[in-house]
Amino acid sequence: MAKLSLFERRRRRVRTALRARAGGKPRLSVHRTGKHIYAQIINDKDGHTVAAASTLGAKTSGANVDAAAQVGKDIAAAATKAGVTRVVFDRGGFLFHGRVKALAEAARAGGLEF
Repeated sequence: MAKLSLFERRRRRVRTALRARAGGKPRLSVHRTGKHIYAQIINDKDGHTVAAASTLGAKTSGANVDAAAQVGKDIAAAATKAGVTRVVFDRGGFLFHGRVKALAEAARAGGLEF
């Protein structure tokens, strides 16, 4: 077995901890790249994406905190429309600061509980 990168080890550790405390709640998964940020609400029980939002096709650039905050508002609105209010936050292997933190705070302000 090949040695895992620090990012991959952190991602697996976060995901394992989430499974232990999720209690059947959907997962708000965040992925960020150099140009964009993506958010999905995933029902792991059924294996379906309930709601999704990203900076793809948006008017603002995806590589800043303001765009991440807009994605947080968008995912909260889409989740509310789909009937989801309580989720667990899956930051993946990304540290909770900058764009990831802005997205999370905007999603909370938009009505999601986590």
